[in-house]
Amino acid sequence: MMAAPQTLDQTLLALADPTRRAILQRLSRGEARVTEVAQPFKMSLNAVSKHILVLERAKLVKRRKVGREHFLSYRAQPLDAAAKWMDDTRTFWGSRLDALEHLLREEDENTK
Repeated sequence: MMAAPQTLDQTLLALADPTRRAILQRLSRGEARVTEVAQPFKMSLNAVSKHILVLERAKLVKRRKVGREHFLSYRAQPLDAAAKWMDDTRTFWGSRLDALEHLLREEDENTK
């Protein structure tokens, strides 16, 4: 499940804003109407809708329409893919840095 660079960029961009993180946190508890999601924020419904669009582009949020109502739900897959990329990157660099530390310690021992 390796995230494509563009998908990873969209996910990280979406997570970069505290309002969008708060929206995701709310949706992680269950589906909600757009108006319910917007209610706690001190901004216009239009402004919240722009944040929701960023989350939709990143595929972190799915929209379902019933008549005139719009329902939002949380999608974990892009976040899971980003977390996997971070973990893989941490593992790669951790092993590289451990190998470098080992070589430097050997070199230090040989110069004594």
